[in-house]
Amino acid sequence: MAGHFRPLYTMAIFANMALAAFYVYYMEDLEAANAAGMAKYILVILGLESVILAFYLFGQKKGATRLPAMAMPEGKTEKSVTSRIVTRTVTVIGSIMSLVLLRDLFFPGFILDFIPRDDIYLEWTNAFVHSPPPGSQEMEEQGLESVLFVGDKFASHFMALNMLLCMAYKFLTAFGISYGSDGSGTVKCKMIWKIQCFGDLFILFFMRLFSAAAVSASLDLRWHLMLIGYESFILGLYAWF
Repeated sequence: MAGHFRPLYTMAIFANMALAAFYVYYMEDLEAANAAGMAKYILVILGLESVILAFYLFGQKKGATRLPAMAMPEGKTEKSVTSRIVTRTVTVIGSIMSLVLLRDLFFPGFILDFIPRDDIYLEWTNAFVHSPPPGSQEMEEQGLESVLFVGDKFASHFMALNMLLCMAYKFLTAFGISYGSDGSGTVKCKMIWKIQCFGDLFILFFMRLFSAAAVSASLDLRWHLMLIGYESFILGLYAWF
């Protein structure tokens, strides 16, 4: 009744719509491979959940129950961010990750020259197989075969989209939720930070499993591990303490 879940559910509806649009975009390829059945069920489930969340959001009176206003801590106003340290951490690390993920989603195979070893990253993740850059050696050698690897492209895009949605929740707590006159912004953010901390730890564990294989391909994942590890530490610290 205090509205703590409203930012979370609003972002969930946006995430569901993004996932639904993704499946619709690939529906023709899925139907060509006779794999559209499960995708259609997922679309129904995403739509049903979104309708229920929207009914909750728009059917409940906003601010029906409010906590009493409190004295502001030093340097805080009701429009302030809930945690400056978390905001800075998410801004720096999230921006770097989002840049790579946006490239993987919208421009797969495009080399970002200012990122060290980015060509090795694309080669190791097989981006050149399903999305060889125009005019490249890969395009000459594998350009005609790239359409056969649409499943690999689907999996790559799906991973990038889900990672971007995880980042969207973090940016929501960094910029979309203010401290509030009653300090309720911290309550809202902590609910998201706890889950995002576990999410970062899962990503950290996953990348650690493949770090040795990446080294064999001359791709050093130590910086990636350190960045995600630091972010998970900050999120966990401010979520529980």
